[in-house]
Amino acid sequence: MPVNRTTLAIVYSLMAIVLFDAMGLIIKHLSVNYGAAELSAYRNLIGLIPAGLVLWSSSDWHRKGRILRVRQWRLALMRGVILTFAQFSFYLSLGLMSFATASTITYANALFLVALAVPLLGEKVGLVRWSAVSVGFVGVVLVVGPGRDTFSMAALLPLAAAFCYALVGVTARLMDDDVPTALINQYSSIVAAVGAVILVLATGGFSPLAARSDLIWIVAMGCFGGCAVLLMITAYRMADQSDLAPFSYFGIPVAFVLGWVFYEEAPWSELFPGALLIIAGGMLIIWRERRLRQAQTTTSSAT
Repeated sequence: MPVNRTTLAIVYSLMAIVLFDAMGLIIKHLSVNYGAAELSAYRNLIGLIPAGLVLWSSSDWHRKGRILRVRQWRLALMRGVILTFAQFSFYLSLGLMSFATASTITYANALFLVALAVPLLGEKVGLVRWSAVSVGFVGVVLVVGPGRDTFSMAALLPLAAAFCYALVGVTARLMDDDVPTALINQYSSIVAAVGAVILVLATGGFSPLAARSDLIWIVAMGCFGGCAVLLMITAYRMADQSDLAPFSYFGIPVAFVLGWVFYEEAPWSELFPGALLIIAGGMLIIWRERRLRQAQTTTSSAT
């Protein structure tokens, strides 16, 4: 019995989420001996391989003559720089916070996407989506925990990462429509790799390997991250974003379980009920965007 394309896309996206979390676990493990900039550099350099495979397998890129130069190359480079700081902030937070808490805070990127779409894309955001953003941000504040005895400034790092990831996502929509997505991704990957290496050199250089086994962990980290991006891009080519977006929050319970299994972390008081509000806000945004898309489709069909 053939598998439905949307079902297969959902499976790919869930696999990508698990791989991203596995990459995060390795980063947390390696952060004892290596800096965030070093880990980001390793992740991006190894990740160039799957990013290149994504570009080469893109029928859209081949159909348009395998172009390598884009008109908005400055914007493409800027997105790579922003991605560099997003990764650096997130990787640094993984070494300072519980795994599940750092991962959960980054899900605020869906809320930032809506907020940034107003000034950068000129979108009109209605009451429902602003309400969703408000609910989600209340959840973020509860998870970050200002005023709580366990509050740490490190909690602002994944929040900064979420903002930067959202900025990367919004600026992708500013690129010309005829530029293949795979080429945009390749630009970001190359610039992020170069940017991470520059950060390493500016902060003291690469550390010697603390153990031979670390090389295996580093390669696994890069492969997991790169393959996760490959799976996610493939999934979004096979199904609408509105069909896949609800499953992205699967990463929150996965991160909690993995942090508990591998690091004996169970930050219940930090995550709840804030994590539930973050999910609620994100799901409300997804629901509203789906309704708007359906309305636009109905209007187009009628005309």
